[in-house]
Order: sequence, then structure tokens, then C-alpha cells
Amino acid sequence: MTDVVAALITKDGKFLIGQRPAHKARGLLWEFVGGKIEQGESPQQALCREVREELGVTIQVGDLFDQVTHTYEDITVRLTLYWATISEGEPQKREHEALCWVTASEMAQYPFCPADRPILEKLASLSEEKP
Repeated sequence: MTDVVAALITKDGKFLIGQRPAHKARGLLWEFVGGKIEQGESPQQALCREVREELGVTIQVGDLFDQVTHTYEDITVRLTLYWATISEGEPQKREHEALCWVTASEMAQYPFCPADRPILEKLASLSEEKP
């Protein structure tokens, strides 16, 4: 099993999502920004590193939102999501095809990676703003 982390980055009632590069597994599907936890890292450290690498921003990691385990044909992932806000910088497309700020209800219009779908359902059941 591969442990990955992702950020529910919020701003003005919207969430930042990224479209995976076409050449990667699950290419062109949408996801919450994050990545694999490296040996010796805490989930929060990994999340800060991944977001800095992928977006060029510094984040403040908040509370745990949810954890989901999903098995794809090629990998099983345990995805842990945290609330987060950008504390420094403006998001840049360093690894994603596109970035977009969307409300929880607008996420249904985007094809997400299967591991993220339970998260979308949970977000849709909450209010539009972070608790």
C-alpha cells in the first residue's frame, strides 16, 4: 500500500483542484494537490513539500479531513486529506495541466480520480464553507 496525502486548499469558499498531466497514470483526471509520503516524513511534512513542489506555494496545514483507501489496477493508495490554506505565494502550474478554484457543488462537473470520489461526496454533504 502506498501512503499519499492531499490538501483541501480553501480560499473564499472555494477549493483548489489540479488536472493530472496527460502522460501520468490517471492522466487528465482532476485531483486534490498532494503526493506520496517519503520515508521519515510526517504526513503534514509530506503535504507541505508536495504542495511547494507542485504549486510553488507555502501552506498552513489544518485538521485532518478524511482518509480513504482505494485499489486501482496498478496500485493501492491510502489517501489522507487535510484542510489547508496558502500562507505564501500564488499557485503555479508546475506539474498539473490546469488548476481551478471551485465550490464543493461545482466539483461534480470535473472528472476526478476514483480515490477522490468519496471525498467529493463528503464535501457535497457539508456547507460550502470550511467549518
